[in-house]
Amino acid sequence: MVAIDCVVQVPSRIGESPVWDSRTQTLLWVDIPEGIIHRFVPSDGQHQQIAYGEKIGSFALRESGGLFLAGDSGFQIFNLDTGAREILYHPEPTKTMNRFNDGVTDNQGRFWVGTMNDNKDARGIAAEPTGRFYRFDADFTCMPWRDNIYTPNGMTFSPDGKRMYFADSSPERRTVWMCDYDTASGTPTSEPAVFFDTRVVAGRPDGACVDSEGCYWMAGVGGWQLVRVTPQGVLDRIIEMPVEKPTKPIFGGPNLDVMYVTSLYQGLSDADLSKQPQAGCVFAVTGLGVGGLDHVRFAG
Repeated sequence: MVAIDCVVQVPSRIGESPVWDSRTQTLLWVDIPEGIIHRFVPSDGQHQQIAYGEKIGSFALRESGGLFLAGDSGFQIFNLDTGAREILYHPEPTKTMNRFNDGVTDNQGRFWVGTMNDNKDARGIAAEPTGRFYRFDADFTCMPWRDNIYTPNGMTFSPDGKRMYFADSSPERRTVWMCDYDTASGTPTSEPAVFFDTRVVAGRPDGACVDSEGCYWMAGVGGWQLVRVTPQGVLDRIIEMPVEKPTKPIFGGPNLDVMYVTSLYQGLSDADLSKQPQAGCVFAVTGLGVGGLDHVRFAG
């Protein structure tokens, strides 16, 4: 039986980018606008908040230790224990209206991330499609890939790494695409094709991950849902959530069979919050009957 438990009852304005550290058995995530890195130890309930001082869109664990993150100052290396940081490169130094959003490593440890317009329209959505996807390699070189993006999300890879998924959360698009991916060069090799049109479910596509069976799990932001889609693009399961705006699922736990889900409360009215007091908190979903894949660390 599927069970959903609120495991961290400290709400984030925009909780995002959950990453499971299998070496330390800890969960990390960020509150994007508050610039806070959260670290949670499920075994004893310890929860730490690290004030970073700038917006952080997403991050990856580094193979050599610490974090590789995408923040307002650009791509950076951060030592969680000492607080030391090194700014490497910003691909959009003049696009001050943009910020980083969803990011993920491919199976070879390259980091893919998207930018988005941080100016919002009346619905709280990116006002213009000024975003772009980037690939950051282990040698610290950066390659732009695809532009004309409102809100980049849903980035993840198939278990064999040969298919790349990405999404645009904007109500105008609310679509997940897929393309073939060359693992040797880190290059998409086919024109993106529609994988899943989220107009058939309640929520728009936010963060995502794949499970060990190759199915795509999507947070249905605005829809109170987690959605599982088969590799063939067929809607498979819907898990109802206790919050309207889940933001990203990730598998964790000793057996990688616990799905942790971040959420947000930004933009919700007092009336909304009275109906979902756990908005912005972190949840653990168990009993799914399937496990996930270990986090691939940034190779640089």
